[in-house]
Amino acid sequence: MENRRIIQVDEKVPVKLLIPLSIQHMFAMFGASVLVPFIFGINPAIVLFMNGVGTLIFMFVTKGKAPAYLGSSFAFLAPASIVIAKFGYEYALGGFVAVGFLGCILAAVIYKFGSDWIDIVLPPAAMGPVVALIGLELSGTAASNAGLLAEEIDARNVIVFLVTLGTAVFGSILFRGFLSVIPILIAVIAGYVAALLCGIVDFAEVAAAPIFALPNFSTPKFSLEAILIILPVILVITSEHIGHQVVTSKIVGRDLLKDPGLHRSLFGDNFSTMLSGLIGSVPTTTYGENIGVMAVTRVYSVQVIAGAAILSIACSFIGKLSTLISTIPGPVIGGISFLLYGMIGTSGLRILVDSKVDFSKNRNQALTAVIFVTGLSGIAVNIGNIQLTGMVLACVVGMILSLVFYVLDRCNLTNDKE
Repeated sequence: MENRRIIQVDEKVPVKLLIPLSIQHMFAMFGASVLVPFIFGINPAIVLFMNGVGTLIFMFVTKGKAPAYLGSSFAFLAPASIVIAKFGYEYALGGFVAVGFLGCILAAVIYKFGSDWIDIVLPPAAMGPVVALIGLELSGTAASNAGLLAEEIDARNVIVFLVTLGTAVFGSILFRGFLSVIPILIAVIAGYVAALLCGIVDFAEVAAAPIFALPNFSTPKFSLEAILIILPVILVITSEHIGHQVVTSKIVGRDLLKDPGLHRSLFGDNFSTMLSGLIGSVPTTTYGENIGVMAVTRVYSVQVIAGAAILSIACSFIGKLSTLISTIPGPVIGGISFLLYGMIGTSGLRILVDSKVDFSKNRNQALTAVIFVTGLSGIAVNIGNIQLTGMVLACVVGMILSLVFYVLDRCNLTNDKE
């Protein structure tokens, strides 16, 4: 294979390359994706199953034109935790179904009226920093997973973190041929070996796990109060989805909002969330970690993503295998996340560069500045049981500010209207 050649969305990948690339994507999503079911107190096997199924559904709906892996959504953690404590997990599932259904309706509205409004509510000067914040606001999570924010830092964690990050960073620029497209997988393996040598891997859970096990399927229950607690999350996941599609578009060099269309990707995302609630899993969303993998490797083939989805489904039925993967230590996940989250941040800056945003104009300076400060300041706005903060709050502020600028332009009140 030609060194560092871009493998585009619709390209076929040889089996000898497909398998390690698919494993690489599965490892990238695994650490964060299984964290959500742990927080909710459910078996992660059902989540691995639904992540794979949801990804395949997303690919079918988007006609194989939008490379994206669907993992567990963190946006539901706060409201779902309230519902679980008050009503039980079954009623949280009902809320997931309701949010997914509403998202499908929103996708139909976008199909009817188009997505040109995105250029008005989120012009490049606003979209760039919003996309950058998707990665930047997760930087603390990467450091926390690596154990670098603890009061007493364990030297073993630092060693494993540095081995993982160093292999990923230098591997991305030094590896050639076949190795040049799997630096993330190689970094995970190197970090895992380092963790074994440092003695921070525990195989007790693997030994106790059954060889084969069915995922724990369950059905939802519905309560209007529970649904109303969770329903406002639709604002969060919609803005997150648009941001992910924009950054993926920039990475693969195709406008995914136009083809296959925002209505298709949004429908696939939300239909997966609705189905997740119906079978007892957690909501799904397009995953920033896997977007980062594509940015590093320049491999965008949906065939590779489909392979990762099939592997995830297989893991959900193999108890020892899924448990073994879950033993990947935090410093390894943190080391990989350091690079992947940063790649998402730089993709946001790329939007500003590629769109040739003119920062001699006060409006562009104001938009970008306010969005960055809002997203990184830690400000939070509570609407009922929903808390808007970070990238989501910055996105809402950017949309409002952009709409105000648009209205002022229409009234011929601005001094820099083109």
